[in-house]
Amino acid sequence: MTSFDSFPSADGVWTGLRDMRGADTAIVVAEGLIQWIGERAALPAAQADRPARDGGGALALFESASARLQSLLAEGVCAIEIKSGYGLALEHERKQLRVARRLARAHGVTVRTTFLGAHALAPEYAGRSSAYIELVCNEMLPALAAEGLVDAVDVFCERIAFSLDETERVFQSAQALGIPVKLHAEQLSDMGGSALAARYGALSCDHIEHLSQAGIDAMREAGTVAVLLPGAFYTLRDTKVPPIDALRAAGVPMAVATDHNPGTSPALSLLLMANMACTLFRLTVPEALAGVTAHAARALGLSATHGDIAPGMPANFVLWNVREPAELAYWFGHRPVRAVVRQGRVAVDHSDRPTPF
Repeated sequence: MTSFDSFPSADGVWTGLRDMRGADTAIVVAEGLIQWIGERAALPAAQADRPARDGGGALALFESASARLQSLLAEGVCAIEIKSGYGLALEHERKQLRVARRLARAHGVTVRTTFLGAHALAPEYAGRSSAYIELVCNEMLPALAAEGLVDAVDVFCERIAFSLDETERVFQSAQALGIPVKLHAEQLSDMGGSALAARYGALSCDHIEHLSQAGIDAMREAGTVAVLLPGAFYTLRDTKVPPIDALRAAGVPMAVATDHNPGTSPALSLLLMANMACTLFRLTVPEALAGVTAHAARALGLSATHGDIAPGMPANFVLWNVREPAELAYWFGHRPVRAVVRQGRVAVDHSDRPTPF
């Protein structure tokens, strides 16, 4: 049996045993679109994955997203990325990002906002993707950045979405504004998007099922994190597994995230994603747990404040009702949280509950 005090220290994740309960840094959601209203359970995947145009009113959007966020927080999450991208028009993208800021204030959690205006082509721009990218670069992004609503910029680079040239135009606009970038890359085919993102010092490349060795090498040189999204892989019944062995050999940090969205990954458990990363992608337990802590924080540009327990860092950690680290990636349908501390305050306290196993 592997105990917490014998767990590899290189990841900077684990402390010793505490009353036979493990303590680790609070977990981090490195990819998610939690702001949507309604559900799409009855829709086929091809329809369910299409972004809605407005997502409802701001209050309804806040309330629905708040309920989903609370579920994640109860599992030990201390930081989360929230993307826009379900509006495809300035007023709707602004609403989503403003709600994300409000969620951070209301729940006392770190929220990193990502502008994903280049998620899909707005219907009125059908056949005119270049014109839509001009709108994203010249109107939407500058306006949202001026309001302080954008922590990072993302693009869906794929044959069904935006080309390399269009992606680079968005990256150039973000770079001019001093905003870091990331990319939905190589999910359905090898577009070479990861290498492009690496040239712009991207924080992360997400999905990456079809990532090439050239893309891996570029990401390693740039320090770009590979974000694995097993929930979408599972929902879409994909068969192309990300190149885990090659990423591991190259030393590319691998994060694990929910990719929470109504179409392809309605996942509200980061521990389940850790389990899936181990079972579907063959990550080791240390890799999966570093993937939802230290490497997830790095993917959000939060390594200085999140993802580790170290002197001088904010006190964000979880006490678990488990005997060894492997249990966190073993159980599913079970939340073994004993207590959650965020920013030095006890946010969740289940210390009076008996250990179930």
